[in-house]
Amino acid sequence: MAKRDFYEVLGLAKNASDEEIKKAYRKLAMKYHPDRNPDSKGAEDKFKEVKEAYEMLSDPQKRDAYDRFGHAGVDPNMGGGGGGFSGGGAGFGDAFGDIFGDIFGGGRARSGPQVYRGADLRYNLDITLEQAANGFDTTIRVPSWNECETCHGSGAKAGTSPTTCTTCAGHGQVRMQQGFFSIQQTCPKCHGTGKVILDPCSPCAGAGRIKKNKTLEVKIPAGIDDGMRIRSTGNGEPGMNGGPTGDLYVEIHIKQHAVFQRDGDDLHCEMPISFAKAALGGDIEVPTLSGKVSFGVPEGTQSGKTFRLRGKGIKGVRSGFAGDLFCHVVVETPIKLTDKQKELMQEFDKLTLAGGAKHSPQSKSWMDKVKEFFE
Repeated sequence: MAKRDFYEVLGLAKNASDEEIKKAYRKLAMKYHPDRNPDSKGAEDKFKEVKEAYEMLSDPQKRDAYDRFGHAGVDPNMGGGGGGFSGGGAGFGDAFGDIFGDIFGGGRARSGPQVYRGADLRYNLDITLEQAANGFDTTIRVPSWNECETCHGSGAKAGTSPTTCTTCAGHGQVRMQQGFFSIQQTCPKCHGTGKVILDPCSPCAGAGRIKKNKTLEVKIPAGIDDGMRIRSTGNGEPGMNGGPTGDLYVEIHIKQHAVFQRDGDDLHCEMPISFAKAALGGDIEVPTLSGKVSFGVPEGTQSGKTFRLRGKGIKGVRSGFAGDLFCHVVVETPIKLTDKQKELMQEFDKLTLAGGAKHSPQSKSWMDKVKEFFE
């Protein structure tokens, strides 16, 4: 079953504040906790769902990834989901450690250092309509973190090494006693690693890694459309404390074309033709992405008439055949006429009017409607 939207689970809007998220979680967790609903499997499932939603949205990094990429942007195994329940279920105090941690200044602890998945990255790639239709290979440069060559990832100055944290004795967690509750939280000194660096490495400032750019080859498939994304697994930001690396998403943006407008797999274009060609008919040439084609327009073609050229559109990424090209006729009114041209046009107009409605059926129909309106 597909996961529900985390904001929907907590009954919140996407712009909810951190305090609103905590308040909604506290209310729903109390309602569905297994200790309060010992015989209800449905309540247990809801508690797991609520707990997972809170763990994702209460963490700024995870929430940002979720807001950008939805469930694909966060690791579903991160944070233990809703956890498992056996016998009478998890202890009431343990299940609400994160709530009481907020009250007493700490957070619910995990055993050992906290592991975080690296954030996903997005790269915006502008391409032409021709490139989108035919596909191509390209290279992009994206930021990357490499292990520091000086300290080999330890973060400590050459000749030294990280020492055991004296605050947590290397466990990465500290325990606080608050009345009836014993609360475990991440060590504030070593941030859960169990180690501290007294003399940090200069090139990486103790981080153990250095930011550089790397070049990636990306294959753009034929038929890709505007807004589609290509996923490059493992090329996002690195995880923390041994967590998995995030992914890179290459988002496609198609530049505006001088002739064509794309609509799915179909293409549209305006096709100006002369007044004489529209009246007399004849063959015309129109461009396509694969070259010029010729077809005949009938005598008396009106402005706005659409001609459909089958198979002259784009074959989409998931399509079995190409779309169509729709040519929209625009009858062009001549300008900057010479005296001779004006004389001929006036003579032509007289002859047309003398011929009656058979030469201008649309004008005749329009005038009849005007007469009916005023009558």
